[in-house]
Amino acid sequence: MASVIEKTIRSAVTKGVMTVADFNRKRLAEPEGGHPYLTGIHTPMAEEMTLSELTVEGEIPAQLDGRYLRIGPNPITPPDPASYHWFVGDGMAHGVRIRGGKAEWYRNRWIRSNAVSDALGEPRKPGTRNPRTDNANTNIVGIDGRTFAIVEAGGKPVELDDMLGTVAHNPFDGTLENAFSAHPHHDPATGEMHAICYDVQQPDRVWHTVVDAQGKVVREEPIPVKDGPSIHDCQITENYVLVFDLPAVFSMKRLVSGYSFPFHWNPDHGTRLGLLPRCGKGEDTIWCTIDEPCYVYHPANAFETDDGKVVVDVVVHESTYDSSPRGPGGKWVRFERWVADPASRHVERTVLHDRPQEFPRYDERRCCRPYRYAYTIALAPVEGLDMGATQLLKHDLEAGTTEVRELGEDRHPGEFVFVPRSPDSAEDDGWLIGLVIDAANETTELQILKANDFTGAPQAVVHIPHRIPPGFHGNWVPAAA
Repeated sequence: MASVIEKTIRSAVTKGVMTVADFNRKRLAEPEGGHPYLTGIHTPMAEEMTLSELTVEGEIPAQLDGRYLRIGPNPITPPDPASYHWFVGDGMAHGVRIRGGKAEWYRNRWIRSNAVSDALGEPRKPGTRNPRTDNANTNIVGIDGRTFAIVEAGGKPVELDDMLGTVAHNPFDGTLENAFSAHPHHDPATGEMHAICYDVQQPDRVWHTVVDAQGKVVREEPIPVKDGPSIHDCQITENYVLVFDLPAVFSMKRLVSGYSFPFHWNPDHGTRLGLLPRCGKGEDTIWCTIDEPCYVYHPANAFETDDGKVVVDVVVHESTYDSSPRGPGGKWVRFERWVADPASRHVERTVLHDRPQEFPRYDERRCCRPYRYAYTIALAPVEGLDMGATQLLKHDLEAGTTEVRELGEDRHPGEFVFVPRSPDSAEDDGWLIGLVIDAANETTELQILKANDFTGAPQAVVHIPHRIPPGFHGNWVPAAA
């Protein structure tokens, strides 16, 4: 924990740096042709809506009782396109309530940061927040019957009610001391959620943070690092937490230049995968080298082999924050299997599928165990993270095959989540649920697909009569028992 003197010095330095950054921000040039994440299908929504008359094609399974939730950036006031980065836009949550074979409602609500509350002319929401940033825009999860919007880089969780209204800025009832993550992973064996968390103001450490089944933080173990790495996600196995320490790091130059997301690509940082024993000290991390620089936003599942190695399937980017200060960059993206050997401290890489893709999901009941299926969305074959493709992919990791579901011209999917038919159903026996933008008609569909009939007719389609901008992450949150 930082001392009072350290916090005081850091605060004074930060104020000085931000004064220079604010000055330089006014001198940045706007991107030619408009900002790629503020135009086209990314154009933000301008209002909050509540819809109760939703058209449904097909039959919504009676077993589904809960909410499909999705979140992403949606600036409430037009930002400066010269300095804006996709990852920092005001958070907006979207939800569809499913019950009794019906779609009862759709609604969208801005996450009430201080800036959003001020823009709407509302009183600011209570709670504990990071004074530098109180926005939450990257993931939305259910924990012990409550709903939280979450973010990385120093932000704190924001609690929402069942209707997506902001309740309070709530660092897990005061049990979270440091930063949180956009990607905690649930261990079905213990009920805990594990995350690797970082704060841009503390570049020499990240934390292994554990939230118990009751939504209370029970561990924040610091792990020594250097350069302030941006660690977007992690994974867990029976004995380890996986730490992706890769060459996307904090950039004082970009911060001072006025850019809103101050990270850049620095191959000199090194590329390694850490295996932290679940209950070990940060210094106990086994660091395994990766031969070529690369970046991972999102892994699929991870597990251990009988001979003690660690397997993790990952979407790998050639680089990121390299070609653009306004969004992800990189020349190629592909799906790989990494095998880390704690004895040799090295990672072997195998390409599973070389098509550009992202947002891998799997049957999370299989977390920490061998699994067979992974589901991803295709990306357009251009630099960066272009969500302009029209396909979903299903990887059979045992057979080594991939099925492709073509959605049709101008129809662009977001992340799809797997929902099992029942608690004890087979791995592929359930549904894939996600949003598809119909760009030609400026509308959106919530599609419910049969996972074990991946290219067949949809189980059901819920029609939403407006375009929901591509966001980041979505989850199925079952109704409380």
